[in-house]
Amino acid sequence: MEKRIYDEKNGLWYELQGDYYLPCLSLPEEEQKTIGVWGQRHLRYIKEYKRAFYTNLLTSCKLNSYLAGVDEQAEEMFSRLVKELAKKENATEKLKVENQMLWVQKMNNIRSSAMEIVNTELIFN
Repeated sequence: MEKRIYDEKNGLWYELQGDYYLPCLSLPEEEQKTIGVWGQRHLRYIKEYKRAFYTNLLTSCKLNSYLAGVDEQAEEMFSRLVKELAKKENATEKLKVENQMLWVQKMNNIRSSAMEIVNTELIFN
């Protein structure tokens, strides 16, 4: 018996596996983009809580580009929120020079608040 055969009716190649011929199927290559911490968090979330959505993205080869987009959006939102909240809380360079500990305390609170907002709005949604 031949190891591989071609079916002209459907245009697929089949490979002999034991006693059966199984179709040789593969997904097209997806462009690989780097995914940061926000994309990794969202990936963990959709794997656990939105399995159908995750499977759909995975099988359509759109998972990596989707996660890269979420990561980019989250990073932009986080940066914008930190700037806005720092301005609102008066955490300026002047405060940094005058009272470093107060400035660090305010910036840590601002970053935590911004992270919570991004998680709620984008990552775990």
